[in-house]
Amino acid sequence: MAKLQITLKKSPIGRPEDQKVTVRTLGLRKLNQTVVHEATPQIRGMVFKVSHLVEVKELEA
Repeated sequence: MAKLQITLKKSPIGRPEDQKVTVRTLGLRKLNQTVVHEATPQIRGMVFKVSHLVEVKELEA
């Protein structure tokens, strides 16, 4: 299964609370921090919700 490399590029400060929670749930705490998750529909949905704050790269497993 493919993996997603997700990097926080913009701060969630001043954003709605649900977007802040989504960023935190993805495991992102600091700017330019990168995490890798499986490309499940749930993770893709979270990434779509905060796509303006993160940068996503698809990795082949």
